[in-house]
Amino acid sequence: MSIYRRALGSNFERLHPQIQRRFSLASNDGMAAIGTGVMSSVWHGPAYTLPFLYLGAWRRIMFPESRVDIPFSIENYAFVDPLGRETVTWVRTFHTRRQRRFDAYMIYAERRARIVDYLGSHEHLAVDIDLDVAENGGLRLRSGEQRFYEGFAGFRFPMAVSGIADVCEWFDDADGKFHIDVRVTNKLFGPLFGYTGSFSVEYVQAAQTPARLLPKRFEVRE
Repeated sequence: MSIYRRALGSNFERLHPQIQRRFSLASNDGMAAIGTGVMSSVWHGPAYTLPFLYLGAWRRIMFPESRVDIPFSIENYAFVDPLGRETVTWVRTFHTRRQRRFDAYMIYAERRARIVDYLGSHEHLAVDIDLDVAENGGLRLRSGEQRFYEGFAGFRFPMAVSGIADVCEWFDDADGKFHIDVRVTNKLFGPLFGYTGSFSVEYVQAAQTPARLLPKRFEVRE
């Protein structure tokens, strides 16, 4: 069973059928979802946000470019990580002036009975994710508590200085494409980063997840 169906329970059936299919990936299915399209807008906040975005780009968490009509791809593979957790890759590639990747790995945390999203190439940032069904049949994701892990160090980010992500992905029957809108904001500093656009998805046979899409390390702490 997919981690998203587990998290949403019976509400999963309220999603648009194409969204249900896309979020039904599970490790025992042998399938992956490869999306390609264009982000009509990729933006960032005021100049004082740039140092944080450059730092994030170093570990594939956000990036500092701000452009329109950016070719984009997203690769979703489901696998069981070395810790025995059902995991889905969210590896997004943006072809801006230089190629940028935004990596994330979502698990269903059994102990906490919720989705946890590990951000970045080294799963440094663990973020609680709340799911809901949007009025248009899309899936709404909103980030909650955030924890930073590196070596023996681990601490919670105060929400006052955290970036809160609000994401909606839906399917438009009119153009036959998936659409996504991502906004990351902070209570004190306002808008930080985001993008919006559309893409098509191809479902392919996948015996295993390509090594290039796996994180450099797997974080045991949730």
